[in-house]
Amino acid sequence: MRLPIDPQADIARRAWLPCPACDDARDCAACADRRNCVQHWRYLISNQGAVVHLQCPGCTHMWSVDTRRRATRPAGDPPSC
Repeated sequence: MRLPIDPQADIARRAWLPCPACDDARDCAACADRRNCVQHWRYLISNQGAVVHLQCPGCTHMWSVDTRRRATRPAGDPPSC
């Protein structure tokens, strides 16, 4: 069953993250290079801090992602400046 496009969806609010349901960007060179592809964008429905709520316009799957980058470093290693 396909969901309808969310009423909050706005083409002006987009994100470029892989869709976990359809993985439509798997063979795209622009997406593999982490560039903003004109075809494989997602609706950015809303966010709560670093957590973004997305919808794929192709398969209409909705999901949330925590976009914080958590770098781990060895114990005793000082943070980089």
